[in-house]
This record gives sequence, C-alpha cells and structure tokens, in this order.
Amino acid sequence: MSTMSENAVGSGAAQFSTEDERAGRSDGKPFVSLVVPAYNEAAIVEKNLAALCQYMATLADQCRWEIIFVNDGSADDTGKIADAFAKHSPHVRVLHHVTNFGAGQAFRFAFNQCRGDYIITLDLDLSYSPDHIERLLRKIRETRAKVVVASPYMVGGKLSNVPWLRRTLSVWANRFLSRAAKGHLSTLTSMVRAYDRRFLQSLDLKSTGLEINPEIIHKAMLLGAKIEEVPAHLDWGTQKKERAKQRSSINIRLLRHIVEILLSGFLFRPVMFFVLPGLGFFLLSLFANTWVLIHSYGHYQSLSQYGSMSVRASAAVAAAFAQAPHTFIIGGMTLMLSIQLISLGILALQGKSYFEEVFHLGTTIYKATREQTTRKDKD
Repeated sequence: MSTMSENAVGSGAAQFSTEDERAGRSDGKPFVSLVVPAYNEAAIVEKNLAALCQYMATLADQCRWEIIFVNDGSADDTGKIADAFAKHSPHVRVLHHVTNFGAGQAFRFAFNQCRGDYIITLDLDLSYSPDHIERLLRKIRETRAKVVVASPYMVGGKLSNVPWLRRTLSVWANRFLSRAAKGHLSTLTSMVRAYDRRFLQSLDLKSTGLEINPEIIHKAMLLGAKIEEVPAHLDWGTQKKERAKQRSSINIRLLRHIVEILLSGFLFRPVMFFVLPGLGFFLLSLFANTWVLIHSYGHYQSLSQYGSMSVRASAAVAAAFAQAPHTFIIGGMTLMLSIQLISLGILALQGKSYFEEVFHLGTTIYKATREQTTRKDKD
C-alpha cells in the first residue's frame, strides 16, 4: 500500500501523542479512526462534519476517536470549509489531494494516516446515518472480525429514496459479486465498513476508484480473514436537495461502474467468464452435431444403391449438409469456441492459483517489513 500520494498535503488540529493513545488504551477504550472522503461537497461539508462530531461525542464512553477527512481534489470550496472546521475541532484532520484521484486513492491515502485500533469508512452525504458507526464498532469488537460491512441487502437491511435504475443495478451487481465470491456476504460494494486497522494496513491495495471495496473483500478472503455484515439503511432522501446535481453525474458514470463490477467478479471467480460460457457453447454444439449425425445416418440408410461404405457415408453427409448447411456451421463453430473457452478457463484457474500463492507471500513480506519499520521508528 502506498504510504502517501505525491500530490497530497494534510492539515488539521488533531495531533494525538503516543502518551495520549496509551492512556486511551489503558482505560479499555478502543481508538477509532473515521475516514470520510469528499469531492465537491461544499454544500454539505460543514453541516455533516458537525453531525459526525456530535454523534462521535455521544460515543465518548465507548471509544476515543478521530475523523480523517480527505478532500479529493475538489474544484469548489470543500477543502477550505473543511480546514476552517478542523481549526475548531481537535478531533478532525483534513488531508488534501491537489487533483481528483478517485475514492480508492483517497481511501488508500487516509488508511496510512490512521492511528486507530479500528478504521470506519463513511460517505459524507450521510446516506448511511451516523448511528451505523456504533453498530459497526460493536460488531467488529464482538466477533473479532477483520472487516464488517454495512449491508442494506441482508435481512433487516433497507433502501429508501434510491432511484429505480440505481437500485436495480446495485442489487444485481451485489448478487453477481456474491455468487462470484462464493461467500455469505450480501453486499460487496458498500463503502460503509469497519476494519481492523493493522489488518487493513497489511494489504497491498491497488485500486484508485470505487472498485477498491470489492478488492479489499477479495484479498481478505484470500487470507482467510473473518468478514461480517450488519443490517444497514441506505437512504438517499437525507441529502436530496443538496445532492441532486451530483446524483445525476453519478448516473452518467453507471456504465463505468458496471464494468468495474464485472472486472471485480472476474477476480473472484474467473471460471464464470470462461468455463461456464464454454459449457454453454458445448451444449449448443452437442445439439447441432447430434442433429448432423442423426440425419447423416438416415441418409446413409437410404443410399443402398451405393456399394462402398465410404462412398455411402460421404454421400450421406453431403445430403445432410445440403438439407441444413447452417447446422454444420453452427456445430463446428460452437465446438471450437467451447474448447477455446474451457481451455482459457483452466489457464485462468491456474493463474488465480499462482496469484494467491504470490499474494500470500507478498503480504507476509510486506507485513514483516512494516512491523520492522514501525519498531525502528519507535526506537
């Protein structure tokens, strides 16, 4: 995982000392880092940061906390408003990307700045209300999971005021990814999550966009990490007026998001993209070639005037071809496609196996190097 974006700077009043962190741990309270990325959110940044701070203050008896706000290259006054807010809030730190890199890069940058025992990610629009924070924190502490996902699609979850098209695409995208992942999760794309900070920082993440969410799940599964879900309520009505313009721009990017979902599904189970279509083509070729054999045999039986068996067979095949030439073409082409796709599927499975081995090795080396660096810094 990259340590810091080259075009990023940080500001804010929150500077927790090592003694402060030790004092917090001594009383049994976990330290929580709340990560909130933002892009062109000037209309809601002050109001919603205040709402988050007010809510986190109600959890003072449960945890210590910080808010890491990432201004991802906003073209409006998002960064200035966030900086002004942070001057009067000792728990808020503001990090800036000079240009817009994407949600994935914003998360990767923020993750490396977090000092909490747990990291909770949240959308600034509060389409998932702040009370999800307490649910996520309680779940990850009770289950000792490495990742906890807020899911509006599991039993007890709910969606409100989400446009029909967006709702349909989101539901089916998560169903597709759930099948691809062969897991128990109902939601793999939600960005509202809780993480074990040390585990998350041990992952070498590459995504720069929203596909970082399935990537984290994929790599956590490869490492056999425990992943849990909590029921969630996704409500777009909370910021309907302020976010109407941005929601329309999000809809324009739906096609790109669909492509990202398909690529994420390929990472989870490449066999779905090769072997399953290959089997489909094989069944189609089996049907067509069976027709060819049956009709060729029928013509062979009727061509008794031909003496030689080979001559009768050739004539029978020629008669069947003359009767339905497209069947021969379809049967041959689908058979070739099925062989090629199944072969590619076998190669993809082999490549996935190699990737998993290399990923396990790389994660072990990365984790050991990070721990060694941390010890040197403390010394």
